[in-house]
Amino acid sequence: MTDKPHILLITTDELRKDALSCYGNETIHTANLDRLAEESIQFQRAFTASPWCLPSRCALLTGLYPHNSGAYSNFRKCELSVGVPNMFQVLKQGGYKTSLHGKCHFSPVPYSSTKPDVTLPYEEFRDYYVSLGIDHLDLQDDKQVSVWFYDDYSKELDKAGHLEAYRRDTWDKSKRKVFPFPGPAEWHPDSWVGRKATEFIDAHPQDQPLFCWVSFSGPHYPFDPPREYFERVDMSKDKPKVLQAGEFDDPSRIHHRSYHGDGRGIADGSAAAPEFAQKNFSDEYWHNLRHSYYANVAQIDDEIGRIIEAARRRFGDNVLIMFTADHGEMLGNHGIWGKGDCGYDDVLNVPLLVQYPGEKAHEETDALVMLTDIMATCMKASGIAEPVATDGADFREVVGRGGYDYVVSEGEGFVTVRTKTLKVVHVNKKGRDHWELFDLTQDPLEFENRIDQPEYAGELARLQGILNDLFMKKLLA
Repeated sequence: MTDKPHILLITTDELRKDALSCYGNETIHTANLDRLAEESIQFQRAFTASPWCLPSRCALLTGLYPHNSGAYSNFRKCELSVGVPNMFQVLKQGGYKTSLHGKCHFSPVPYSSTKPDVTLPYEEFRDYYVSLGIDHLDLQDDKQVSVWFYDDYSKELDKAGHLEAYRRDTWDKSKRKVFPFPGPAEWHPDSWVGRKATEFIDAHPQDQPLFCWVSFSGPHYPFDPPREYFERVDMSKDKPKVLQAGEFDDPSRIHHRSYHGDGRGIADGSAAAPEFAQKNFSDEYWHNLRHSYYANVAQIDDEIGRIIEAARRRFGDNVLIMFTADHGEMLGNHGIWGKGDCGYDDVLNVPLLVQYPGEKAHEETDALVMLTDIMATCMKASGIAEPVATDGADFREVVGRGGYDYVVSEGEGFVTVRTKTLKVVHVNKKGRDHWELFDLTQDPLEFENRIDQPEYAGELARLQGILNDLFMKKLLA
């Protein structure tokens, strides 16, 4: 057995914190994650560095804010450079074997080249991912990407005879991204990722420390669970969507376009909405979307149970286990779904469970932490002699000093800074310039924009000053 702890990082894509029963969801019972929570530090205020997949994942991998890593957009050519130290590289140098099973998305996807009638080559992307320091890669690079491009999963899915049906339903605009997976449950992307990860862990030598990242692409849209998981959801216990009539009537609001369709909004669901207006989605559509989303979460929970069981069987208690999501999902709150340009806690405040090796006690904390703390936590646990500098710190250290005074999330043309009581969001892109300020004490659901209210002028200036200082350190470095 190795003296170094094995490290198991499990992530989901676009998972709301309150979609798990350990965080209050009553429609499903996520038994395996609940069990992990009972033996872990359960964070109530963990925040992602970005509401988009690529910058969030690269921030998690490097411990750096997107503006410091250079990987800040899903859409521009700004993939993570191999010259920026990341967890794969650093842990390999410390004697670890590295693996990733599932979604990478450390490079922008060429969306404009996708075609509804063909799946395209993807070897260039796979080779790039491996060059970041991954010893073993089972690539399933997002549900839609596996339809558009031949990653490892779609090659096997094609041989099994199910790729054509999945491609058909994914491209079918009438389904509006909501449909049951058109194949056996074991061939769903999240089942495939879970199976590959479990098989790899079971076969890994016990005397070599392992850094294993299991990266599920669900419950990110399309909302496509296997049919048998629908019966696991009790929609009679679903909480009402968080809504306020007239919230986006003011064109200065960030998601005026997303909701009303006055030109296409950036929130993802706008592309699927009738006339690009998410207000046009029917109650039946919202019910089916949420039902599908929760069913996919229940499916992922099953796979996580098998993965953790395999890790325990192979490594005992000598494992650092971390579970989180790259970002959340609006799921109909504020009348929209998706995450693009969303500064709401629905998207930025993610679930986070951390179990240090040999520990089984439950602890709950409201301390503000960030996913940029994951790399520092891994380096400290593994005893890296010369850790690289990051924008984060070990989770226990952050909690010990009461958490951060503020957290920042950012991406192309988007930034938000949040304290325990206030949040400012700024969007400046494509001719749009928006500022929103929320008082999280008076308005925890983030309905009322107080940006022009004189009594908040001082606090607004303070938050804007934090952002100025943050970016000036990069500009004038």
